Amino acid sequence: MGIRAALFIVILATANPANPANGAKQAAGAAAAAVPAVTLRIASERMPPSSMMVDGVLTGRETDKIRELMARTGTPYTLELLPWKRAYVNALTNDHACVYSTTRTPEREPLFKWVGATDFAEWQLWGRVDAGLTLKTLEDARKLRIGTANGDARDEFLRRRGFIVEPVNEDLLNAQKLLMRRIDLWAVSVRNGTKGPRGLTGSEVAPLLSFHRVQVYLACNTSVPDALVERLNAAAAEMWRDGTMERIGRKYENWAPPGK
Repeated sequence: MGIRAALFIVILATANPANPANGAKQAAGAAAAAVPAVTLRIASERMPPSSMMVDGVLTGRETDKIRELMARTGTPYTLELLPWKRAYVNALTNDHACVYSTTRTPEREPLFKWVGATDFAEWQLWGRVDAGLTLKTLEDARKLRIGTANGDARDEFLRRRGFIVEPVNEDLLNAQKLLMRRIDLWAVSVRNGTKGPRGLTGSEVAPLLSFHRVQVYLACNTSVPDALVERLNAAAAEMWRDGTMERIGRKYENWAPPGK
C-alpha cells in the first residue's frame, strides 16, 4: 500500500462517525455535558499549613488540592474558613455544600458523597516535653485530659471509647491549652510527610503515641450530583497518578508560621 493510500485510510477512519474512537470521544463529551451546573460551597477550618489565609487569600496544602480539583473539572465553587463543627454541619445539612479535609469513617460513610482521598494522616497524642509522660498504648491515656476539636473524627473516636476529651471550636487552641497545662495531651492529625504542629515540634511539645491511621477526603452533601462526584473522583485519581498531590504537599514542607 502506498503512503497516500495509507494516509487516506487514516483520514477516512478519523472522519467516520462510526469509528469507535470517535464514539468514545462523543460519549465522553456527552457525559461531561450531562453533569448539572452547580456551584459547590466548600469550607474548611483554619489549620496551617493545610488551610489558612495568606495576604487575604485562602490557601494551604489541602486547599491547593481542592482548587486544582475544581480547576480540572471546571466546577464553579466558593471557599471559606469556618470553625470545624460549623463547616461540618454546613456540609451535612445544606445543598451543594462540602467540607475538607474530612476523615472517612464507617459512621460518616452514608452521610456524605466522598471525593478523594486527598491525603493520608496518622493520629498522634502529643504532650509537653517537661511533663515526662510515657505512653505505650492508647489505654495509658485513659485517665488523662485530651484536647480535641469539636465535632472532629478524633474527638468522636476517643469519646466513643470513654476517654476524657475536652473539645474546643478551633483545634489550634489546644496547643495553648497544652502549654498552659489545662490539658494533658493533644490529639493531633499529622498529615502524610509532615512533622506535626508547626513551631512546637521538639521544643515545647512532642509526639508520645501514634494510635490510628486514616484517609481524608472532600465530603459533600448528598444533594451533589453523582455525575459531578464521579468526575471529581476521576480528577483526584489523576492527580495521584501524575504526582500533583505529592507536588503540592512538597510545596509546604518547609512552611513555618510568620516570625518562626
